[in-house]
Amino acid sequence: MPGQRKRKWRREDLQRRLKAAYEERAGHWEVVFQTCDEAEWRDFRRRFASEFEAVDPSMVRVDMLCGRLVQPTTYRMSVFVPEPE
Repeated sequence: MPGQRKRKWRREDLQRRLKAAYEERAGHWEVVFQTCDEAEWRDFRRRFASEFEAVDPSMVRVDMLCGRLVQPTTYRMSVFVPEPE
């Protein structure tokens, strides 16, 4: 498809720049919300987006830990907390 390679390069470049930015900073990821209920997850994301508009999106990580028949799917949001200098 036309432009597919260019999109892939842009996506990879963005990932490299984000990784470099976090490697320069000392800090850790802190979990701010975790649930197995999808409705509760959607409600939290809606509230988070409206209340914390000033938060840098690159400092937020969303994980969806896929469950199978034995374990339920878990939704988790983490925020990067830089170490004080």
